[in-house]
Amino acid sequence: MNKWTIILLIVIIGLFFYNNSKKQAGYRTINPTDAQAMLSQNEEVILLDVRSKEEYQEKHIEGSLLIPLNVLAEQVEIKLPNKNQKIIVYCRSGNRSKTAANTLLSMGYKNVYDLGGINSWPFDTN
Repeated sequence: MNKWTIILLIVIIGLFFYNNSKKQAGYRTINPTDAQAMLSQNEEVILLDVRSKEEYQEKHIEGSLLIPLNVLAEQVEIKLPNKNQKIIVYCRSGNRSKTAANTLLSMGYKNVYDLGGINSWPFDTN
């Protein structure tokens, strides 16, 4: 390998790690017990369900706001304009909540918590 190839490779690897760390900045996971405690102590916390409307109607955590993942980027700034507000995101199993949390962070939201799936929520649901 010549000198320029090595430099280019180092720059690409550096950009990859920089972009990855930037996406994860502010990203936190939270377990159900800590989420329940945060919700009961602070009315300003938003519990965001990113599943479909049908899934939400079937079962959801009381007090949660539904914004399905497929419309999250279009609707979240209208429904949740405060980008410093604490937001706990959940879905069914944890895949969509992770995607949603990263979407929110990339849009400038600062306090995003990934609860994972409602399947692991040990408390009451509606």
